[in-house]
Amino acid sequence: MRRNYKYTFLLIAIGLVGLPSCKKGYFDLNDNPNQVTTPSLASLLSTATHKTGINNYNVGGITSTYVQYLANPSASASSDIYQELDQTGTWDALYFAMADISDMKDLAIKQGSSEYLGVANVLLAYHLGLVTDLWGDAPFSEAFKPTTLTPKYDSQKDLYKTEMDLLDAAIVELNKTDATIKLSTTNDLIHKGVRTSWLKTAYALKARLLLKVSKTTGYSAASVLAAVDKSYTSNADDAGMASFQLRNPWAQVARNNASLTLGGWLSEQLIDQLNGTTYGVFDPRIRKITDPTVNNTFIGTVNGAGNRPPGNNTVKDENYVAISSPWTSDVAPILIVTYAELKFIEAEAALATDPARAYSAYLKGINANMDKLQVSATDAERTAYITAASVGATNLTRALILKEKYIATYLNPETWNDARRFNYQYKDFTLPQNAALPTFIRRLAYPVGERSKNGKNVPTVSSLAEKLWWDQ
Repeated sequence: MRRNYKYTFLLIAIGLVGLPSCKKGYFDLNDNPNQVTTPSLASLLSTATHKTGINNYNVGGITSTYVQYLANPSASASSDIYQELDQTGTWDALYFAMADISDMKDLAIKQGSSEYLGVANVLLAYHLGLVTDLWGDAPFSEAFKPTTLTPKYDSQKDLYKTEMDLLDAAIVELNKTDATIKLSTTNDLIHKGVRTSWLKTAYALKARLLLKVSKTTGYSAASVLAAVDKSYTSNADDAGMASFQLRNPWAQVARNNASLTLGGWLSEQLIDQLNGTTYGVFDPRIRKITDPTVNNTFIGTVNGAGNRPPGNNTVKDENYVAISSPWTSDVAPILIVTYAELKFIEAEAALATDPARAYSAYLKGINANMDKLQVSATDAERTAYITAASVGATNLTRALILKEKYIATYLNPETWNDARRFNYQYKDFTLPQNAALPTFIRRLAYPVGERSKNGKNVPTVSSLAEKLWWDQ
């Protein structure tokens, strides 16, 4: 039985199904006469780009409590206090997306389309990064062979090299201008079929990947800066996906909260950074991220403690994800990588050798994120904040850069990589109350579904405090 999918960008739910009864491959599905057996490159592109956005949300929903963007209103909630959770649904969604993208890659090679091949390599690298940044070792080299039921696990270092190889291969293909089949404008839900935009995104993801190994002996700041130089030049370049069956899923979280289906409570860590408590200056972006409480204040929920006294209330006296925000509205794109993030990557990489460049990038990153969140350039609070942030090139620190990047990557999974690289040293950042670990969380446990399907290959995890290879 060949691998069969219904290729439509609305079917992220495919990633939530289990293994089929007719087992001929790790990711086969049962035959269905209503499914498309020979999808086009364009339809595969719709599926791949849609799932990329949705999987960013899926993973961000996991990591946002670990970096204390979000908090649970229930005390000692497992998601807040580092208890093991079964993330089979997210694991499956990521692997089904990679199966789709692998099919697009195979067809692009067969039909000689360098543009589709380049995009497939970018999206494979992105999804593979999500997997290995959560779990470490993972199946890849054998994962999409049609006769493999129990693929081996590749090492974290090998997967990192694979990510880099995929991005480098993507850059080669996306530099070509003679593709036999050009990207579909309508089916590309991220960059609308613009080859050069995908090329910039390949370099953006490469810069991010090169920075991730900043703790290792293989880190090269010069290589990071070389990638940055070929990447984004403004907010218009940002990679985001905004095609939804109904609305942005973060907006659905906000709507559920408004309907008293609790979720999307913002952490005290995030709110205190923005409201002036932590750094002594009010950040106007808070008004564009959340709505004031019923008391016209900005108050976050303490991770692990649950909502504030009198408790178990829904009177909106704490802050939540908001549909009023340009970041989490019904039609807001799910942002995969942005110009503002690239500026902070540049600032961190340049800090040691070129502080003037680092400082310029740092200020550009703040202003770009202000613009993205629609804080007016003439806003007096924005001017006051930028003035306070303008510490000068000689006084700029890595901590200040990562403080600003923390806001600019709100809800993005990449923030957890930064938190681990930075050893969670954000100002006033503390363990959740009632934490199940004596230290900050560094990885996930392998999902129950994977252990049941491929248990003989699943590595042993001693603790969720176990560090990944680049986090040592």
